[in-house]
Amino acid sequence: MRAPFAVLAVVLLLLPARAHAQAPAEAGRRPVRAYAGGGLFIAEPVGEFDDYIDVGFGIGGHLLVRLDPAGALSLRVDGGFVNYGRETRTVCLSPTIGCRILVDLTTSNDIVFGSIGPQLMVPSGPVRAYVNAGAGFSYFATTSSVRGTSESDDFASTRNFDDATFAWSTGGGLYIPLTIGSSSVSIDLGARYLSNGEVEYLREGDIEDHADGSITLHPTRSEANLVVWQVGVSIGLGGTR
Repeated sequence: MRAPFAVLAVVLLLLPARAHAQAPAEAGRRPVRAYAGGGLFIAEPVGEFDDYIDVGFGIGGHLLVRLDPAGALSLRVDGGFVNYGRETRTVCLSPTIGCRILVDLTTSNDIVFGSIGPQLMVPSGPVRAYVNAGAGFSYFATTSSVRGTSESDDFASTRNFDDATFAWSTGGGLYIPLTIGSSSVSIDLGARYLSNGEVEYLREGDIEDHADGSITLHPTRSEANLVVWQVGVSIGLGGTR
């Protein structure tokens, strides 16, 4: 996956001269200084991680700050949330009350990640390719929560297990500008390789319940790398396209 990103990065390094030549034609427009975006994720485990979990789903957002007038070079801040496992079962509220009151016990396995780094982008055209890289963190957590079977909100929760790690990422994609008045709005189609290294985490079924109410955790330790596919929207801030 890294080869196409590397080739595209070399091409984008040749863009500053072209971007500078286009700047006079856009002199009458207010420059877009930053972009904010968000999207839906499909998180595909790769390598050793693929042996232990299935595909995950999530959401995320980013902030892009231009470092040159044309927007070929920017600073990108990313954040996201991915759920890679979830199980729910109905149980009695407590031994004292018995099963007159039932609750839904849900255990969720999640990853929260964030990164910061540079992004290179084709600054103009009907389709604008980009590549980026970043360094940051990934936080793995398993949380159990309960709610009444007739309720929509949790009333109690416990974090059963967590682990955090340094993470780095490389990615690329396409911005497809849309015509919406004077606003700068683009469809954002991209992919990101998230390298987390070795992490300790829980999967579905890794919490063992005992008759006396105690539990035993069976964590897995492995590499936990992901390819995150994104479909989203990016909106310009502070100017017009």
